[in-house]
Amino acid sequence: MTRIAMISVHTCPLARLGGKETGGMNVYIRDLSRELARRGHYVDVFTRRQNPRVAQISHALGARARVIHIPAGPEEPIDKNLVLRHIPSFVEQTLSFAQAEGLSYDLIHSHYWLSGAAATELRKAWQVPFVQMFHTLGHMKNSVAQSERERESEQRIAVETEVMEQADHLIAATPMERAQMAWLYGADPRKISIVPCGVDISLFTPRPKAEARSALQLPADRPIILFVGRIEPLKGIDTLIKAVGLLSQPTTPPDERPLVLIIGGAPQDLLATNSHEMERLRVLRESLGLTEQIIFLGSKPQTALPHYYSAADVLVVPSHYESFGMVALEAMACGTPVIASKVGGLALVVQEGRTGYLVPDRDPEQLADRISAIFAQPELTREISQRAVEWARQFRWPVIAQRIVEIYEEMIMPPTAARRTRLACHCE
Repeated sequence: MTRIAMISVHTCPLARLGGKETGGMNVYIRDLSRELARRGHYVDVFTRRQNPRVAQISHALGARARVIHIPAGPEEPIDKNLVLRHIPSFVEQTLSFAQAEGLSYDLIHSHYWLSGAAATELRKAWQVPFVQMFHTLGHMKNSVAQSERERESEQRIAVETEVMEQADHLIAATPMERAQMAWLYGADPRKISIVPCGVDISLFTPRPKAEARSALQLPADRPIILFVGRIEPLKGIDTLIKAVGLLSQPTTPPDERPLVLIIGGAPQDLLATNSHEMERLRVLRESLGLTEQIIFLGSKPQTALPHYYSAADVLVVPSHYESFGMVALEAMACGTPVIASKVGGLALVVQEGRTGYLVPDRDPEQLADRISAIFAQPELTREISQRAVEWARQFRWPVIAQRIVEIYEEMIMPPTAARRTRLACHCE
């Protein structure tokens, strides 16, 4: 079976979700690694050590899959842009670990631009191919940035360009992302495969709404809107807050006004005022008189999310940019309608009028209209819920992992055999 070096330099797949640098990519790496291990492959996930009290090797992903915490720079969380200077140390320590254990790998699968920088050097030492997935692109984030604070560095753009040139293969989550790689970075389209993200349908499955609300001690009959994601400007939470302000008329009794649950943010963001975005959202919430309606819950373990999805009437994803939109997929797997911005991968993940609705980003009026439509049409909402569950099933991890494995197999085949495989696929 294949032995894979999975590289996730700046964030650990076991980290608690909802923090500044933890989200869909963590879930992707964790669940893909588990599925590959279930299929008999061996996976070592290398990540930068951020806590000296954490064991170097974790077997939390199950048999044949390990997370290996590599010392490189301060053993604490640091800004991702500062991680780049510690890449040489990360590479050196990873090579030392593999040598000490007598390990050799068949290929490298790296995630995000920082990991791509490490994978480029590891490939030179190990003489094996590497496949890269970016999850987000610096050029795309800059295209929607509204301030210098939100912009990605020119250094990131340069590294992404170099990684796309050096990688043996690239994986894009959507056709749109594949086109962006080619148009914005000059990547060779012939070495880009489109493989969407996956969802764990054994965890994300519909639960009775009444039971979910009771378990979470939420009101039985009050309309509930849910947001799940990091607390950052890119996520468009301010648009959601403004939309709720439009929905909340003074004549509506308080217990009939929508309750908005916002899941995300590290604990320190909720307690301190040093989080610029959290403070901005708090001020906006209070200025619109929505303090009692909009509740910041902080991060939650992923095992709790299905209960929140099932308890909600609708999940809102008001992002300005998403390469895919994993939380939308998780919600649909739970039978929860989704209203999302018509941007990036969300425009493909959410089927307009079938599994949810798409609205322009930064448009609270249209978002408020769609939320009202969900609340006002329970029969239609039930139909959307049923279709959403069926739609999400095609993204279940066994299906997605098989497509990844096929890419791996072609990468490690001898050139003649790989050419025969491509010809056979072309003929079919």
